[in-house]
Amino acid sequence: DTDAMAAQVTKQQALIRSLKKSGASPDEIASAVATLKSLKASLESALAANGDNDDPGSSFDRKTFDELVVRKMFVIPSFEIHGGVKGLFDLGPPSCALKSNMLDTWRKHFVLAESMLEMECTCLTPEPVLKTSGHVERFTDLMVKDAVTGECFRADKLLEDAVDRFLEDPANLALSSEERETHLRIQRQADAFQPEDLDVQLKKYGVKTVNGDDFGPSFPFNLMFKTSIGPEGTSVGYLRPETAQGLFVNFKRLLDYNAQKMPFAAAQIGLGFRNEIAPRGGLLRVREFCMGEIEHFVNPKDKKHPNFSSIADKELILFGRDDQLGSGKTIKVAMSKAVSTGLVNNETLGYFMARTQLYMEKIGMDPSRLRFRQHLTTEMAHYATDCWDLEIQSSYGWVECVGHADRACYDLEVHSRDTKTPMLATLKYDNPVDIEVAKLKFDRKLMGMAFKKDQRVVSAALDQLAENWDDFEKVATALEKEGTTVVDGYTVTKDMVSWKKASKKVHEIKFTPSVIEPSFGMGRILYSLLEHSFYKRESDEKRTVMKFNPLIAPTKVAVFPISSRDDLNIIVDGISSDFLENDISTRVDKSTAALGRRYSRADEVGVPFAITVDFQTLEDETVTLRERDSTVQVRLGRHEVAVVIGACVAGKMKWDDILKKYPVVQVSEGEEGEQESPNVKTVIDAVTKIEVNSRGTFSRPA
Repeated sequence: DTDAMAAQVTKQQALIRSLKKSGASPDEIASAVATLKSLKASLESALAANGDNDDPGSSFDRKTFDELVVRKMFVIPSFEIHGGVKGLFDLGPPSCALKSNMLDTWRKHFVLAESMLEMECTCLTPEPVLKTSGHVERFTDLMVKDAVTGECFRADKLLEDAVDRFLEDPANLALSSEERETHLRIQRQADAFQPEDLDVQLKKYGVKTVNGDDFGPSFPFNLMFKTSIGPEGTSVGYLRPETAQGLFVNFKRLLDYNAQKMPFAAAQIGLGFRNEIAPRGGLLRVREFCMGEIEHFVNPKDKKHPNFSSIADKELILFGRDDQLGSGKTIKVAMSKAVSTGLVNNETLGYFMARTQLYMEKIGMDPSRLRFRQHLTTEMAHYATDCWDLEIQSSYGWVECVGHADRACYDLEVHSRDTKTPMLATLKYDNPVDIEVAKLKFDRKLMGMAFKKDQRVVSAALDQLAENWDDFEKVATALEKEGTTVVDGYTVTKDMVSWKKASKKVHEIKFTPSVIEPSFGMGRILYSLLEHSFYKRESDEKRTVMKFNPLIAPTKVAVFPISSRDDLNIIVDGISSDFLENDISTRVDKSTAALGRRYSRADEVGVPFAITVDFQTLEDETVTLRERDSTVQVRLGRHEVAVVIGACVAGKMKWDDILKKYPVVQVSEGEEGEQESPNVKTVIDAVTKIEVNSRGTFSRPA
């Protein structure tokens, strides 16, 4: 069972992460890595023997896709004529409109439908904010610098490459297996060395610059873009690596704006910046990216969602941590069952997972290539309760595109602690209730000697914890067992405070909200949508198509005259004006190219519908309407098309509805280059006929 073998690989990878975190010995880690390599080799052999290959990358024509994406200006390298910069890309006209439609749909699907509070926060973030969040300390890799050229390199990668070169050197082919393993062990630990140890290894393997000089000493490289705020240069800032912090620090104002009502959600769409060392995979790993983030603030003791019933029966493909480490198989399950069995931690988290699935389906993503993967225990932050990533399958494999995390109270607590600003919400009761609290008695003399002017700060922190016995119990337990504990950075000893458990009637309680965070990588979603939408005509593989649905297609409809006659062009302009007056993006092509060629141009940028004004239009004011994927055409009145296309864009009408209402007309195979759809009945007594002359193929009144 290859799925079970894949699960064993995942389990071994989790073990290695755990060993590294716990500071296991190098020999123990090396042994675990050797086992992992053996498991991977067995899995690859089994896949090859069974012919298992569900990777779309094996059949995806990346060369043709990449050529289309660049040629039609979906995505192009930034500053291309100057040589470009890795990790920076520009969106051309079609992708700019596609992204705009995606974001518009996202706002309607989440912000408007859920009555979220949308903000637009600054991209420039002061250093203290990111120190509090942990980004300043966390976003680092070790780098070395060429003193002559000033170029920087990732130090652990240089060491890994150096070991490879050493072992591949003909002079070292006679090394014993034990000696080779010693070098491989160093290679495997390259990312775990301290700076001084890494420098020793680089010198040992003779790692030099292109000029033959030694690199400078290793130093930590932070992936955030650092800058200074103001002309003095004394205030350090960063381009934000995520959009969430702006929402967290504005929690108090957002709560006031929402009239103190809980729960509520805040949302933001904006740019994030990460100075990636090795950008790759096109839009999958870039240095500047668009994010859509939601922070849903909820009572940590009540994570039910009022609208959960609306998605309870929605089935999702889930890849839980037990399945990742066990069977290796995903399961398809209704969200109500996933929550009730504890697979998904709570209703609010499950609600947003299902809503994300619905959003992906709405914009045209292939549902069979979507799954939610639960974070393994070794992957989650210590404060997180549960985390699920929506992964989209593309030619690069399964790519994380949306994270769903129950971050507990961590974010608000750390900002509250560092700024001394309460980040509290209030739960009011209709009738007073009894709660368990702690009654405290302080030894003011001891506290004054220990904390001096901060005595009131410490006592206030303890009083706040004492308002709820569940919060104070951890402090009490630590003082009883250890005789000391730390509260808001202050060391409190048992002789400074005494307490007793008591009951108290209250009309309201204060609490620090938990945060449920769906975080959308819009660039990754955009790239995945491009891949999911791309295909080649079966009858002619040279003809490529983007099958965007009408809702998010950059251009909704194309309008063509069958010839360049002025009377036809006047009608084309009139139809185009009708579309624009109804806010329907329109493409007009009056070129002398063959009609089939113009259809192909529209297909390549994903235009779902095409209107052709022909000679019959002059007689009865009817036009043909072509659907992109089936290439089937119907005839309808020219004054109806704006209403019909508008209904299709709004999702109120499908192509099948149009086929039932309007007559299908014949399409020449020579014009379209493909056969008629076998599922469509051609109207034999159509009022048009097809003629071919030196100007091309066109319909004419019968």
